[in-house]
Amino acid sequence: MRPPLDRIALISDVHGNLTALEAVLDDIEARGITRIFNLGDYVGKGPRGREVIEVCRERCEVNILGNWDDFLPDPDRTFDTPTKAFAWWLEQLSPGQGAWLRALPFSHDFLLSGRRVRLYHASSGTVHHRVRFDHDEAEFLSMFANTPATGDGPEPTVVGYGDTHDAYYEVDRDRRTLFNTGSVGNSMDDPTPVYVILEGVYGSEAEAPFSIQFVRVPYDVQAELAVAREMGMPEYAGYESEILHGVYRGEMNEPGGPGYHRRPRETAPAEAPTDPHSGKRRRSTVHRPAKSPRHAGCPIATVVAVTSFPAAARRVRDTDLDLLRRMHMLRGVARFLV
Repeated sequence: MRPPLDRIALISDVHGNLTALEAVLDDIEARGITRIFNLGDYVGKGPRGREVIEVCRERCEVNILGNWDDFLPDPDRTFDTPTKAFAWWLEQLSPGQGAWLRALPFSHDFLLSGRRVRLYHASSGTVHHRVRFDHDEAEFLSMFANTPATGDGPEPTVVGYGDTHDAYYEVDRDRRTLFNTGSVGNSMDDPTPVYVILEGVYGSEAEAPFSIQFVRVPYDVQAELAVAREMGMPEYAGYESEILHGVYRGEMNEPGGPGYHRRPRETAPAEAPTDPHSGKRRRSTVHRPAKSPRHAGCPIATVVAVTSFPAAARRVRDTDLDLLRRMHMLRGVARFLV
């Protein structure tokens, strides 16, 4: 008889949105889940970084470093926004909180149902490198590599990360599994907070049932915006755009609105057709899509979505300083796309 399955809630990218965090924590508690791991980015963008840190230090068993947690309280940082928003967000923190953020561990490894799971914020080498959903094979494989940041030891077979504010799940034919938790406090395109539930036998090397579930939790976004206004938070319009409409602040003023969500594919010239009379190749302006990169040794890239909520293919914009978009396929237990 197999041992009972354990459940772990994974949250990430709260970004000072205390209202969203409280809603997600209420949902986690209602499900009877007591273990919570946080993949970073507690502060910035939203108004209540101090309170978010206080709650996460109390409620989260594991807290991991994010890119905002690293650069915002960096005493050597010399850049800011024109509105001095970084300085404002930093001033909201209590004494010692900045040092606590920068001292957080880079990653966290554990066993679950015979799978070696590794969690970190953005990439295997640094919190400041972004890996989007539509990556190539080299980036996919790099997420499972040991680096000076992750340390040595057995390489993981399952990797979970945050940073991009885009929840997705992906596997290859060697059973390597990569997933993104999405964002609790600043989810793009569908602005509803999202978190992940891992289920399996914790600490076990023996194979057992294993699952990854994505959960979306509605919350009172207008109450959160009211707090931001009352506190006089700079960059309010950008915050409203992101948490109310799911539109990244860097795109909210684009003429015609944000464009298509996936990065353009490269095209390759099609082979010119042969003239049936002369036998010579004719000039042609027809283009065909370039061949897609192989995925971890597979002839096609396979993306699998396992979710607890129905959703159509959706737009997801990266956060912070990045305007490139990504796409996420959801609906159903599994969908395979070339």
